[in-house]
Amino acid sequence: MTSVDIALLGATGFTGGLTADYLGTHLPDGATWAIAGRNQAKLEAVAERIDALGGVRPEIISAETDNADSMAALAGSTRVLITTVGPYVQLGEPAVKAAAEAGIAYVDLTGEPEFVDAMWLKYHETAQRTGARLVHACGFDSIPYDLGVLYTVEQLPAGVPIDVKGYIRAGGTASGGTYHSAIGAFSRLRQSARTAAERKKLEGRPEGRRVRGGGSIGRGAQGRGWALPLPTIDPQIVLRSARALERYGPDFSYSHFAQFKKLPMLAGTVVGGAVLMAGAQLPPTRSLLLKLKSQGDGPDEQKRAKSWFSLRLIGEAGGTTVVTEVAGGDPGYTETAKMLSESALCLAFDDLPDVSGQTTTAVAMGDALITRLQAAGITFRTL
Repeated sequence: MTSVDIALLGATGFTGGLTADYLGTHLPDGATWAIAGRNQAKLEAVAERIDALGGVRPEIISAETDNADSMAALAGSTRVLITTVGPYVQLGEPAVKAAAEAGIAYVDLTGEPEFVDAMWLKYHETAQRTGARLVHACGFDSIPYDLGVLYTVEQLPAGVPIDVKGYIRAGGTASGGTYHSAIGAFSRLRQSARTAAERKKLEGRPEGRRVRGGGSIGRGAQGRGWALPLPTIDPQIVLRSARALERYGPDFSYSHFAQFKKLPMLAGTVVGGAVLMAGAQLPPTRSLLLKLKSQGDGPDEQKRAKSWFSLRLIGEAGGTTVVTEVAGGDPGYTETAKMLSESALCLAFDDLPDVSGQTTTAVAMGDALITRLQAAGITFRTL
């Protein structure tokens, strides 16, 4: 089997297709890549589409996630493996296992904390031994937050306590895959809590430094609007980066919020979330909820063009306050495909820190990926 720089598993899905289109039209000269899966006809159609776009036509690799030999062969044929096949807690492990054992770089789009914790428990040590870099959450979950906080910290004094608060606003449609993953996560809260506790017990914490999260309902950024703490994977990723990087100071705290213009909007979000969470607990209602949105569904290009996100970060350290922004277009699809693709390109072609195991975008790629994303049209700026 021919070796390539980057292989994409899941190119026939909606977000996977956008990722394939972006990769095929943004590869550097001389780079090679492949798309992988079990449906040869659909993969050929993706390759034909990229050809028509004027991109680099990918090779096609036959791969089945339920066949360990097939996945091992895929991982052995590439330097970076991307997977958009989810929900990850059900379907994601084979790709992580194959990448960890092959000693290659791996990126995905997961926003599922249980999956990330379970993969750390199972494959972090293997990846450290083989030199593999396992980087989860390389889309809207959690690149704007992880790299946005890194960018903010770098504007602040070093060696002193640092506090950062992040406030996200967005206009767009959640992807079908994200919706299904969220319902799945709501249905597995107990399992997720057990897995998180097991990881915390084994992982340890940095000596001589304190890293913590927090936040409560209150006023929004700079006293405008209202803020609701978000129990997503994003603050977990930020705190893992902070534990790994001494630049975050001796005492680092991060609070993570959704920002709303008016209090009734916040209240409606809380009620809607509670309804989804309650409905996800019982199989009959969970099944009905999952039927509301297909995993492969996504908005057309016109709707995506109107979507946007803006993350405002307020950092304080040593008497200095900085306000930064990470902003871009459609968060759930267009920018997510861009972030995932640029993460893979960064791992494949940039000069990066020598890290291994399960890691984060800030630790594994940091400023190199920020520079790539800025060049690709995503804003990182100090206000």
